[in-house]
Formats: sequence, C-alpha cells, structure tokens
Amino acid sequence: MSDAAHINPARAIVRAGFVCGAAFIVASAIRGCVHGIDWKADLLWTAVFGGSAILLFAAAGSLGIRVLLRSRLPGEIARGNLAAGVAAGAHFVATGLVIAPCLYGDDIATLGISVVFFVLGQATLHLFVVLFRFLTLYAEDQEIMGENVAAAVSYAGAMVAIAMIVGHATEGTFAGWAASLRAYAAALASALVLYPVRQLVVQTLMLRQPFALRGGPLDRLVAQQRNV
Repeated sequence: MSDAAHINPARAIVRAGFVCGAAFIVASAIRGCVHGIDWKADLLWTAVFGGSAILLFAAAGSLGIRVLLRSRLPGEIARGNLAAGVAAGAHFVATGLVIAPCLYGDDIATLGISVVFFVLGQATLHLFVVLFRFLTLYAEDQEIMGENVAAAVSYAGAMVAIAMIVGHATEGTFAGWAASLRAYAAALASALVLYPVRQLVVQTLMLRQPFALRGGPLDRLVAQQRNV
C-alpha cells in the first residue's frame, strides 16, 4: 500500500493547526523584536521572545486540549477521529492567536509583563469557550468523541473567533496595570457580538430557521443531522 493510505487525517489537521499557530507567533516576534538598529540585539530578543512563546504555545496548546475536551481527545486523534482533529487543530490555532500579540519586546521587564498577559489571555479564552458551550444544548465533547464533524466545525469556529478577540484585547503598549487591564476588559466586550451572530445571523437570517435564544434548529442541524 502507498504511504498516502497510512496518513491519519486527524493528526494531519492537528499538525496544520500547530504550524499555523507557530507561524502567527514567529511573525509577531519578528515584527515586534526587530528594529533594524543593532542586528545582534534584534537576534537576541527575537530568540528570547520567540523561543519563550513557542514553548508556552506547545505547553498551553497540549494542556488546553485535555482541559476543554477531556483527556480522551489524544486517543481519538490517534484513532483517526476527524472531528477530534478539527477541534484540536483549531485549539492550537486559537492558542497561537492569543500568544502572538503578547510575547514580543526588547527587555526582560517586558517579557515578564508579556507572560502575565499570556496567562490572562489563556484563562479568558478558556472561560469564553466554556460560556459558548453553555449556549448549545448538545455536549460538544460527546459529539466530537462520536465523530460529529459538524459539531467540531462549530466548536472550532467559535474558538478561533474568540481567540481573535482575546488576542486583540491583549495587544498594545503597556500603560500601567490599571489602565491596561481596563483597556483589556473594554476590548473583550466585543465578544458579546458572537451571541447574536450565532443565534440570529447564522440561525435565522442565513439558514432561515426560527429564532431561539438558546439551542434551537441550529443545534438540531449540528447534533442530530450532523450537517456540516
């Protein structure tokens, strides 16, 4: 048999998600650490911030998969569960989107502040994803374990959208803890728009289904019909 016959599509998707997340981090580190004045300093801080970010990315991505979708997910990926691969790959992309705006700079003090905002951003990402899961009547983890690709795509889209908002909230010049945390909280307010987007724009306007504050026809299409 050819090598292509032995490819695990779930693992391939996870690898693609990891590469995308790492690419976001590397691009951000280069953009934020390279100033073009002293190439040695540019190289040093790019290595420090970029290397630290990649290590945090690998650790947070792997841990987050187990926290959000239970420890069975790696086994499902190894088995070739495509839905598990989509969810895990999206989680790596989301983690990269949150870390990339945090870790760049040219001094140790900035590195410490960056790590704090990385932890804050990761906690926020996980919290918002848990809140999203309360919005659906079906259990995302059970549907994904049951190879429901539609549920995995829904979960992945929400996670990446939330990560983009959280990453934007962590970005910017540090202006003191009080001011920066206020700005962070204000930027997160835009995440509230994801609720009407899902329940009104997607469910009612795009799919022409009856409106529901929670669950509704969209949940049935995903969980029962598995309609990608």
